[in-house]
Amino acid sequence: MDPAPKLTLNNGVLMDQAGYGTYKVPAQDAAPLVSAALSLGYRHIDTAALYGNEEGVGRAVRNFTEAGHVVREDLFVTSKVWNTDHGYESTLRAFDVSLQKLGFDYLDLYLIHWPCPERGLFVETYKALEKLYAEGRIRAIGVSNFNREHLEELLDGTSVVPAVNQVELHPWLAQRELRAFQKANGIRTVAWSPLGRGALLEDPLVRRIASDTGRSPAQVVLRWHVQSGHTVIPKASSEERIAENLDIFSFELDAGQMAALDGMDSGRRTGSNPSEVN
Repeated sequence: MDPAPKLTLNNGVLMDQAGYGTYKVPAQDAAPLVSAALSLGYRHIDTAALYGNEEGVGRAVRNFTEAGHVVREDLFVTSKVWNTDHGYESTLRAFDVSLQKLGFDYLDLYLIHWPCPERGLFVETYKALEKLYAEGRIRAIGVSNFNREHLEELLDGTSVVPAVNQVELHPWLAQRELRAFQKANGIRTVAWSPLGRGALLEDPLVRRIASDTGRSPAQVVLRWHVQSGHTVIPKASSEERIAENLDIFSFELDAGQMAALDGMDSGRRTGSNPSEVN
């Protein structure tokens, strides 16, 4: 079963709107947790070189496909090039390392993890992604943590429009201007830290809407995301929470609830400002 609707990227590739994120999933836990997510219906898995768990993610995916549950083409796996590997040749090498750790022939999506603007290498780095994309080794390419000014510089200096930009995004940090710019340029928005690193789950408004809808606070916030058009990749460490985070397509928030959650936007970050990460 694949309960998450699929969204079409700007090159026609399909991506599930809800995925399982593996940030801070320890290497030894990656295979069992990803296996659980796949068994529960997830078809979109997000990892990165930084996370140190690509081997476990790849093992779970390969075991799931080899058992005949799905074919590899039914799954969507993302990884990312880390900041220390920026640069054309370094990125090509980093991609080979990630692919080897995953045990795949190709990746569905490969991202620049952070722009690191002071280093001035993200355009060159992206050109390496364009080469890998042209060779068919990646089905779609994109970026993560890019602000509008970074995207504008990238669009001016490259030829393939990023398929996605994965950014911190939640009701406290709605990123409306960035999302509008991305929509106008055909770039899908993927939300990391969609639950505000868990802090949003204690917010009184979120808890009241959860009570009114008979859903958990996490489901309320994730439902806000998908009704807003975002893709979400929440991380969870128990099968119960992994399942709960995917059960967000069987109910809707009403207009008043959506407006109330929209009104929480204060620009509050739980992570770093991309302009300051180098």
